[in-house]
Amino acid sequence: MRLTIPDYIQAIDPYVPGKPLEALEREYGISDSVKLASNENPLGPSPKALAAIRESLSTLHRYPDGAGHLLIRKLADANRVLPANVVIGNGSDDIIALLVRALVRPGDRVIVPRPSFLMYDITATAAGAVVDAVPLKAMAMDLDAMARRVSTDTRLIFVCNPNNPTGTVVTQKAFDDFMTRLPEEVVVVVDEAYIEFARNSDCLKTGRLSDINRPVVTLRTFSKAYGLAGLRVGYGIMPAALAEVLNRVRQPFNVNAMAQAAAAAALDDEAFLQQTIGLVHRGLDSLYGALDRLDLTYFKTEANFFLIDVGQPADIVFEHMLQQGVIVRSMRAYGFPTYIRINVGLEEENRRFLRALETVLSRIGNP
Repeated sequence: MRLTIPDYIQAIDPYVPGKPLEALEREYGISDSVKLASNENPLGPSPKALAAIRESLSTLHRYPDGAGHLLIRKLADANRVLPANVVIGNGSDDIIALLVRALVRPGDRVIVPRPSFLMYDITATAAGAVVDAVPLKAMAMDLDAMARRVSTDTRLIFVCNPNNPTGTVVTQKAFDDFMTRLPEEVVVVVDEAYIEFARNSDCLKTGRLSDINRPVVTLRTFSKAYGLAGLRVGYGIMPAALAEVLNRVRQPFNVNAMAQAAAAAALDDEAFLQQTIGLVHRGLDSLYGALDRLDLTYFKTEANFFLIDVGQPADIVFEHMLQQGVIVRSMRAYGFPTYIRINVGLEEENRRFLRALETVLSRIGNP
């Protein structure tokens, strides 16, 4: 088969997701593994979301609501905006793709932080855009440098807050100053996938902007704090004029019926959300203390994950941890060759991670 593929597509390094738990267990001959590699909710979904999923099963022969009326209305109420300001997607990745499709032409520039969520780079490159990557400064977003990179052909700027994989945040004041330096035609996309976990009172939260007409898009997801990663449902909050454009290019049934029902129900379960946030905060504080005792360098986070410098090649530590039945994420591909990233698990999962890490480091040489 002979295919003509554009050079900018050929240049993309595919996103490499973690292997499913079952596949890793078969490959390594292990069982009862602990997965702390994908920033998931260790509690699972809300009981109300599970009940809504069960109730939706009898109507799976029907197409989902293509306009997402119920879910969009509830999201608008929760974020104090109008339904016209909300676009739902098959995960927040879907909203990223819609924004690029609607606003970016081949040769346009898209500014991204690096390292950060890889789908910003991949989606923009797939559209033929020039990706202008701005390095982090002290592990955080360098908004000053990003503003200086803006040119007449810049269309989008991505800001990840809290940033993945570093867990650092942008403050409200820094963001407001940043916005004053940008031309009106540049759209700023603030990805708040982990915002529910932020404890810093100065942290930017754009979802309830008083001026919804600013050229800002807020991305949110149900994959993390709400425990619905397997259903793929996210949303964007944005000016109504931009939402109308995105709905022109959005697939009509991009969010399936179970996902819509589960997400709408999850919004009603504030007790479960607070249980999740409390679990994560307690787990972080406990893990920090244990890593202090192991004399390991780590980086405090405003998300449900954080970075640990293990002082050894991260890929090697990753492999040895797998043999202990604990799945972590090597950060070598993100430019941190001796760092691993873990998310907070259940209390026993966190303890098992610490035991495995201490065993592995003692075997391969603790720094």
